[in-house]
Amino acid sequence: MIPSCFGAGTLINAINVVSGTRSFSIDYKNNCFQKDGKPFQYVSGSIHYSRVPHYYWKDRLLKMYMTGLNAVQTYVPWNFHEEKQGVYNFSGDRDLEHFLDLANQTGLLVILRPGPYICAEWEMGGLPAWLLQKPNIVLRSADTDYLEAVNTWMAVLLPKIKRWLYTNGGNIISVQVENEYGSYYKCDFNYMRHLRTLFQFFLGENTVLFTTDGNTDKEMRCGTLEGMYATIDFGTDTNVSQAFSRQRRFEPRGPLVNSEFYTGWLDHWGDQHAQVDTQKVSSMLGEMLSLGASVNMYMFEGGTNYGYWNGADHDNSFRSVVTSYDYNAPLSEAGDPTEKLLAIQDTIRKYRDIPVGPMPPASPKMAYGFVTLTKVGKLSDLLDTVSPQGPLVSHYPLSFEDMKQYYGFMLYRTKLPSDLPEETPLISPLNGVHDRAYVSVNGVFQGLLARDTTLVMNVTGKQGDLMDILVENMGRVNFGSKINDYKGLLSSLILGKDVLTDWQIFPLDIDEVITSGWPQAGQRPSPTVPITGPSDGPAFYHGILAPNGLAWDTFLKLSDWTKGQVWINGVNLGRYWPKMGPQQTLYVPGPLLSPTQPNNLTILELERAPPHTRVLFMDRPQLSTTANKT
Repeated sequence: MIPSCFGAGTLINAINVVSGTRSFSIDYKNNCFQKDGKPFQYVSGSIHYSRVPHYYWKDRLLKMYMTGLNAVQTYVPWNFHEEKQGVYNFSGDRDLEHFLDLANQTGLLVILRPGPYICAEWEMGGLPAWLLQKPNIVLRSADTDYLEAVNTWMAVLLPKIKRWLYTNGGNIISVQVENEYGSYYKCDFNYMRHLRTLFQFFLGENTVLFTTDGNTDKEMRCGTLEGMYATIDFGTDTNVSQAFSRQRRFEPRGPLVNSEFYTGWLDHWGDQHAQVDTQKVSSMLGEMLSLGASVNMYMFEGGTNYGYWNGADHDNSFRSVVTSYDYNAPLSEAGDPTEKLLAIQDTIRKYRDIPVGPMPPASPKMAYGFVTLTKVGKLSDLLDTVSPQGPLVSHYPLSFEDMKQYYGFMLYRTKLPSDLPEETPLISPLNGVHDRAYVSVNGVFQGLLARDTTLVMNVTGKQGDLMDILVENMGRVNFGSKINDYKGLLSSLILGKDVLTDWQIFPLDIDEVITSGWPQAGQRPSPTVPITGPSDGPAFYHGILAPNGLAWDTFLKLSDWTKGQVWINGVNLGRYWPKMGPQQTLYVPGPLLSPTQPNNLTILELERAPPHTRVLFMDRPQLSTTANKT
């Protein structure tokens, strides 16, 4: 292997006070990066600003700096900033420039990964779902519809980035183009050439652009392109020398770079909680640093898939990513230092000076105890509230994308075409339920259909009875060839011998309604039948966490609840599914809570609430229990 310009123990610090022109480049002659004319090697960690509330960004970045990192790596999720086409949001938790500024203030350089595709186990790999309104669009290719959308987005994003480039006085030292493109089936070099030209146009031809790909020849061949430095990613199950030898076949000269060194791994619902051995992580990190390689640890803090932002995979079947993105990372989901962090710090200390001073402590946690909830009502009885625009009428079912509602839930209503005194099969013949459908007749829950796993269920009722089918988007596929992941009822359902037609389709604006103050603001309708207790099927519940003068981090446990969504003070914490596991608690950042005012807790339970409709606020997470999957 060609040596780098570093020997052991020569890791160069990131932030130097320099006079004259700031510069960052690749030194191909000496096989390293150069910063301000001097050899430079980074040790970095991934943190996704979209998965960490903005009021905790500074805390997390400081902990990364005190560990000994000199850089951080972050993705820019396109759909996080442009949920609706042409409407851009860069405020609050989406304030990318504020995140870059905080990193700069902390003394951390930035390796930016602006996509347009990012994977990241994020909804649709960061691509906005409105792209799917073009039914024949070929994502991640030179398809003209796709490139037109990419051009428009990058014309908004990249000018914001330019002022933060290191050479312009900021802290971004390199910019990734696309992400692991060699893993995608298209292998479209015209697409990659287009992106390279686009990035160079907005950021300048001297900006260090790079690609990242997996540790195989095919991935490196299809994901790399002249003019963008080819880096590789791999974890602790890989031989370091062999992996870097593969990078050398595609980049004979220049720095060795592992852009994603896996400190942990993700969880899907139903998985065992992923863990990666601390000793293996610290040992391999030391091996790479001793070779002079630049390394980014993925993840350093994972954070949380709030709301509906989790992604999914589809190998043999659809598998949704859990709400927690703890990732078994050196900083926990709540940003707490772990033994893995201390081991990594000890390794880095052998190669550079660690900043002087204490590691910031874990955030204080509070076990607030039990909260009892009362039933607001069945979802189907609250449609005037949660679907204020009312239904669209269609002979055949329409997808989420057709309805321009991209996330969350949508309700499909039709009438039974005939009497069904005996159990009659309701069939999804083309596996068209994407992803999970909760079926009720005249308000009585009858069961569910689920993508790839449950394509038939039985229904009874009388001709003319209302059948409600609440469909849940469980997150779009974020990796591989199936990222064109449409949601809703994508094909007709068959009931007995009848193809169901004549639908009322209700787009549900649940998040907006809850954010606006429902149900505690007195907007609930007066039910004609007294609500006496829990029942099966989709229903809302509401409770109050009383203030106690503190607003500390906590963890919400929903023992014996089945599956659903949780909001606290109008903020969507994400999905719960304790019966599937492994995640049993939802992380609640303290700043979401009021120390002096009642804290409103709203739950949409989709299947069955427990007899005692209460939840527990704990002072520690439970992420690794795979419960009974009935």
